[in-house]
Amino acid sequence: MQNYYLGIDGGGTNCRARLADENLETIAATKGGPANTTIGDGSQAYGSIIDVSQKVFEMAGLGEAEMARTIACLGLAGAHLESSKRDFAARDYPFAKTLVHNDVETAREGAHLGEDGAVLIAGTGSAGLAKVAGEFHPVGGWGYHISDTASGAILGRALARRSIEALDGLKKGSPLTEAIVEKLGGTTDAMMAWSFKAWPKDFASIVPTFMEFYEQGDPIAKELMDFEFEQLDEFVEWFKARGAKKLAIVGGFGERLLPILKERYGDYVMAAQADAQHGALLMAKAAAE
Repeated sequence: MQNYYLGIDGGGTNCRARLADENLETIAATKGGPANTTIGDGSQAYGSIIDVSQKVFEMAGLGEAEMARTIACLGLAGAHLESSKRDFAARDYPFAKTLVHNDVETAREGAHLGEDGAVLIAGTGSAGLAKVAGEFHPVGGWGYHISDTASGAILGRALARRSIEALDGLKKGSPLTEAIVEKLGGTTDAMMAWSFKAWPKDFASIVPTFMEFYEQGDPIAKELMDFEFEQLDEFVEWFKARGAKKLAIVGGFGERLLPILKERYGDYVMAAQADAQHGALLMAKAAAE
């Protein structure tokens, strides 16, 4: 009887699901809402996982019987927190077995196909993990409030702050800050109201505008990118000090930066060999063996 594997990559902006057969050939794939386990009480993330799982099985023309023959691996933002990981592992799932890992573990597995190497996620959040001679070395990923220094959310928050400071006349502005002010409502009152409701994904959502103006040579964009490079330099040196020979850059922001990072760090950085969903599938299959 055919068994199945489900790999889910859950981030602060959305989660992606891939359903595969016993040979890890893709049957169906889709994406759903945010799946950061530390947002609120985790109910949003759990709901996103269940919704996207049901959706991908429906796309494949499969139902509850096939779900019951599936090993699922969830790689979730926020699951660095052990209590959060335990909570999610204890929830009800319709699968034969459910593995819960943090998103950097599944990203690293996919990036290096299980072999040694490091990964840095630079997406809505940021986190890193190296595997050297079979030993794991985690870094960062401790949440938006105190960590995630290489993330789109932190950069977006800095850009929003710089933009309202320019609107106040405290600091010099630029076409970029003017565009952000307009994007966030056009007035200090509107920007303040937006900020009270903003999640990390909302701050990260202004990064594409940042990149557009950076490529046009905007001076404030260059200043903020220099800060971003400082954070990335720290990660690169940290991974090298632990003996990692290659660093894969993943996440929406990181992948956008990859050509620039190749110029800065040379062949030390690389694109992932496979994505986090494939990494989750590899871990799910390993759990069946």
